[in-house]
Amino acid sequence: MRVCFRSSVQPSLIGEYKRRHAAVWPEMLAALKDAGWNNYSLFLGDDGLLIGYVECDDFGAVRARMALADVNARWQAEMASLFDNPDQAPDAGFQVLEEVFNLDDQLAAAEATAS
Repeated sequence: MRVCFRSSVQPSLIGEYKRRHAAVWPEMLAALKDAGWNNYSLFLGDDGLLIGYVECDDFGAVRARMALADVNARWQAEMASLFDNPDQAPDAGFQVLEEVFNLDDQLAAAEATAS
């Protein structure tokens, strides 16, 4: 499944957010991969809008697997002060967006109909 989510970084802390993500801890990278986060990207706007994209088997399952990783708790604690709601772990504030269009899916459906 493909999942897109949004969150918000405090605009005044965007530089720090970028600095921390330029060198994510190797054990955090390994935990994400081991938990099933594939083709994972984050996109950040000048206003602090953060958009994430991940491909996974089940978003709830990969989030649950990350919740079991000690490194994730440490990473979330390190990152919390950079977000609009610093009293909440950043990954708890993800707002999942509905996918309303996918080119490959529609092309496959059109080809199936034409056959």
